[in-house]
Amino acid sequence: MYLYHYGIKELPFTLTPNTRYFFGLPSHKEAIQVLLTTLKAGEGFIKVTGEVGTGKTLICRKLLNELPNYFFAAYIPNPYLTPSELRRAVASELNVTLTDQTDQQEFTQRIQRRLIQIHQENKGVVLIIDEAQALPVESIEALRLMTNLETESRKLLQVVLFGQPELDDKLSLPELRQLKQRVTFSYTLRLMDTDQVYQYVKHRMNVANYQGGDLFNKKCCSLLFKASKGTPRIVNVLCHKSLMLAYGEGMQKITPSHVKLAIKDTEAANKTKNNLFMSCVSVLVVMMVFSFAYLYRSGFAI
Repeated sequence: MYLYHYGIKELPFTLTPNTRYFFGLPSHKEAIQVLLTTLKAGEGFIKVTGEVGTGKTLICRKLLNELPNYFFAAYIPNPYLTPSELRRAVASELNVTLTDQTDQQEFTQRIQRRLIQIHQENKGVVLIIDEAQALPVESIEALRLMTNLETESRKLLQVVLFGQPELDDKLSLPELRQLKQRVTFSYTLRLMDTDQVYQYVKHRMNVANYQGGDLFNKKCCSLLFKASKGTPRIVNVLCHKSLMLAYGEGMQKITPSHVKLAIKDTEAANKTKNNLFMSCVSVLVVMMVFSFAYLYRSGFAI
């Protein structure tokens, strides 16, 4: 594609969460710190929420990489599971064998034995669930029951939930009030500001081994910020398209025109001002046409 053109080793703005590209935005660093601190303190339920594209999965993977050795991590990336499927997914992560005939009581006993075994190895078990807003209500309740397993001094299973804001709505349901009370720490990811967008783009280009100056100047990054509202995923999409446009023209620098074309081509980009202006003009034109038509018909009728 455009790797040779810009002298880079890999695509810098792919949508796949890659911890090598972790920038360390203040919001992301704070989330990691909160998670590590609360897990070390033995808290039962921890929740991290953020809008689509704010980097939840990247933080999730970063957490998995940075967990100390005295934690045993279980990871469920796709939690749209029935209670039975969720139990089996947890068992699989904990290396517990279940058969088709294993009922809930036997499952609980086997899981408890495994958790106690890990506890005796001086390790804590952390269950990390991404996209937790997709968990059915019944499965969330099954998850709560799993966390009832504990010793006199410590939870045998700690849970970290990553999800979109809809997760908060789901946990506010009356039937989930018991679990909501167990969420001891919550963190909400913030979006980037203009300067952070500039630093973020520069960082990703550097990780991709770009050796030149500012490929995206501050004016371009200001446009990126306005169109993305500071959402990392949308910034990635716009940067990738801008790079392709400049490459197609044989240019070594990204101009505001490239960014504007990328914004125009991206449905998720915020085009409020232009769209609002054009919409108002369109509405006025339509109203004028109908008004003239009405007056014409009225006059003609007279």
